Amino acid sequence: MVDLKNISRIYFIGIGGIGMSALARYFSSKGVIVSGYDKTKTNLSDQLENEGIKIHYADDISLLDKDAEVIVYTPAVPKEHKEFIYYQQNNYPLLKRSDVLEMITDDSFNICVAGTHGKTTISAMIAHILRDSGYGCNAFLGGVSVNYNTNFWSQTPAEMSESSENNVCVVEADEYDRSFLKLKPDIAIISSMDADHLDIYGTEETMQNAFVEFTDKIKSNGLLLSKHGLKKDKQFTAPIHLRYSLQNDSADVYAANITMNHGSYRFDVMALDWTLNNIVLNMGGMHNVENVVAAISVAHHLKIESAKIRSAVQNFKGVKRRFEYILPPSPSGKAGMGPVFIDDYAHHPEELKALITSAKTLFSGRRYTIVFQPHLFSRTRDFAAAFAQILDEAHEVILLPIYPARELPIEGVTSELILNEMKMAKATIKTREELLNYLSDAQVSPLGRDLEGAGAVFITAGAGDIDTLVQPIKQIILNPQQN
Repeated sequence: MVDLKNISRIYFIGIGGIGMSALARYFSSKGVIVSGYDKTKTNLSDQLENEGIKIHYADDISLLDKDAEVIVYTPAVPKEHKEFIYYQQNNYPLLKRSDVLEMITDDSFNICVAGTHGKTTISAMIAHILRDSGYGCNAFLGGVSVNYNTNFWSQTPAEMSESSENNVCVVEADEYDRSFLKLKPDIAIISSMDADHLDIYGTEETMQNAFVEFTDKIKSNGLLLSKHGLKKDKQFTAPIHLRYSLQNDSADVYAANITMNHGSYRFDVMALDWTLNNIVLNMGGMHNVENVVAAISVAHHLKIESAKIRSAVQNFKGVKRRFEYILPPSPSGKAGMGPVFIDDYAHHPEELKALITSAKTLFSGRRYTIVFQPHLFSRTRDFAAAFAQILDEAHEVILLPIYPARELPIEGVTSELILNEMKMAKATIKTREELLNYLSDAQVSPLGRDLEGAGAVFITAGAGDIDTLVQPIKQIILNPQQN
């Protein structure tokens, strides 16, 4: 059995992944020599290298660390990967990310956030409230917190001495590959159970049964906080089970008296035996009001002072690529001036629906365009009609080719599956280069038409590499005269 507390060298295959990089940062913070491989160079891998972690981008056994004591690999690594085969044939300890998280959290107080969507934002909100309030935590996130520009941070010795629970971990509990079933939550959150990862589970029923099994892992005195109205709710098991909601007052905790003001929200949180008034969330999306209701409920359960919760929520800046304002709304008094640019990780129909609905609510009356990059051939095949129905709510839709991630192509599955189902919106398929050329042409660009007056809303969405287009598009919007 590997003792992770006493290793000096560790190697990651797929180190640039959002979950893997959090673990890499964890071990680096402990003084362990960390190195790894990834398929492509990204902003995240650049950050890891700047932090002193050695990374290479060729599957070459001459470049790997032969002195590594533990090898951590992503479940998406191909079976024919040369480095993986080398470590396997030479009897190195090989662990999945979920195995490592299980070991790290084996003796800690664990707040585990699960759900087919919403879990990254809720995890970041909880971790931020704990850190900002001085309660403290170790955070393993599936996204980069804007407040701290990282997806991992550790609990300081001072926080550990102050915290009544001593060693606290906030963990994003990933349902992919059934990874979350290896965790042992003291507090578990389930935000959603919509059909996804059917390439792993086969059916929606099987996937939902995995979430039921996840609740069986909650410790004997633990809390389950689930979204009100989830399927299988009556099968969930937990010593304490509370339901949260956006505004449904039949839930145990919910938001009330919600008002909107230039991309922000002010509201009260109502529970059966407590109330927290005058919460301000400076993050777009009504679904994020619901997310923060869950996070506040956890903080209240941990007995964090109301004033500290309120302050932490107000200064929470969000998660990169979760309704992230690349170009924010104009200040009060200038609401009709200039465009709004939003970038989001949405890659499931329900996530896309929440994104578009929120944008339309916040910026009603404006024309808006969405660029969507489908993620995975299997997901595109399974949800093409659902994607099309939601995208039809936009004025204009530009589809990029499918981002394959871990998958090989599936015959007949392209972005045209979505396009052919669409009925209402102006829709086209463009390559990355065609997109940038189109947006740069002031005669046809949806950006150029609305830079004055109403102010366009422009959205990029997807879980692939569409984020690398964000800065080029931002420059096109800011400098139209140069195009």
